Amino acid sequence: MIPTLVRIYWTSLRRDRVAQAMTFLLPVMFFSIFALVFGQRGRGGLQRVPVAIADLDRSETSQRLIRALQREPSMLVRTRSRPVGAPKDAAETPLDLERARTLVHDGDVPVAFVMPAGFESAFGHFDRGGVRITMFTDPSDPIAPRVAAGLLQKVSMTALPEVLASRGIGQFERHAGALTPQQRAVVDHWLPELKAWSLADSGGAAADSAGDRKAAGLAAEMIGVDEVQVLGEKRDNGMVSFYAAGIAVMFLLFSASSAGGALLDEVESGTLDRVLTSNVGMTGLLAGKWLYIILLGTLQITVMFLWGRLVFGLDLFHHLPGFAVMTVITAATAAAFGLVLATLCRTRQQLGGIATIVILAISAVGGSMFPRFLMSAGMQHMGLLTFNAWALDGFVKVFWRNARIVDLAPQIAVLMAFMAAFLTAARLLARRWERS
Repeated sequence: MIPTLVRIYWTSLRRDRVAQAMTFLLPVMFFSIFALVFGQRGRGGLQRVPVAIADLDRSETSQRLIRALQREPSMLVRTRSRPVGAPKDAAETPLDLERARTLVHDGDVPVAFVMPAGFESAFGHFDRGGVRITMFTDPSDPIAPRVAAGLLQKVSMTALPEVLASRGIGQFERHAGALTPQQRAVVDHWLPELKAWSLADSGGAAADSAGDRKAAGLAAEMIGVDEVQVLGEKRDNGMVSFYAAGIAVMFLLFSASSAGGALLDEVESGTLDRVLTSNVGMTGLLAGKWLYIILLGTLQITVMFLWGRLVFGLDLFHHLPGFAVMTVITAATAAAFGLVLATLCRTRQQLGGIATIVILAISAVGGSMFPRFLMSAGMQHMGLLTFNAWALDGFVKVFWRNARIVDLAPQIAVLMAFMAAFLTAARLLARRWERS
């Protein structure tokens, strides 16, 4: 009898495509996503860190250091941008201090270095406290500043060897006396050789080599980094809002798909046939359900953020306009997505399985489960195919970057495009009930 029961259950599983996907596809999918996010770090190294650099010294030494940083495989260096307020077709010019700070504030880069005037004269003097470089940071990415500062100190020791040697010899002469003519001749011969070698070197050593770690340690005494957090005077507020938005959007999708599944209940009970014979029609029925799910989703997100305000001190009331816009747009898009899932499926059971697979997958890729800045560049671009990513970016802009409503235009435009596509797909899929 037991073998017969096992055979029956196995036959049921073979016939249930959704159960097969939940059993085999979903675990493999999540394994692949997490492996792409975290598993590639050991094989391919760290992803390139975007960094802006404003050179206020404009000397040969500072420019050589910047060119060496541009060759560093772990950095993506930006030295130019359009002036603030300039039209999009305006020519880019070298960054100044304020524009470097703005790039970090607006989220274009997580780190910006400012090389001060006098950099060339102060660089390489170990006995004068070294040179100090300002580093603007966005604390929402805690990894990039540490990586960028380490790479700056490492490259500063390898990019200008003849400058360091010359300054070191000068320091030696101040304390121990002048070099002999023979020693001076050797120095004068090798300093140009060192410069030619550094200019010819285009790759550098591996970022994790023992030599680089020693160089970075020595450079820390010669070139200091003064970190200035452009954002984050209320850091907990930003982190709480991020997690509130991520969790709210993910569970909003589950609520929307469940509420949209009422269509399937109406099909099974015969209520849908009676509605279609009335003046409402399928378009009116979908519109009514869409509006109901929007109200439900808006209330759900509001409750989540109110809980964050009451329990975790989230600064909600100073961001109400942006919060209201993002909440309604996000709820409307999620509601349209729920209708697509409902019209795509034929039974409640099928809807539950498909919704679970799809929602968990796009939530993982879109950043609802862990921040997208931890992902590789390819995974971050893939996340932009999900509306979770755009919704989260909008909420982060509101609560972390204090963005105005007009600054939310890119996120709002993309979410509305998703919403229109979902509503159109739901209406087309629902035509099968009109024909039956």
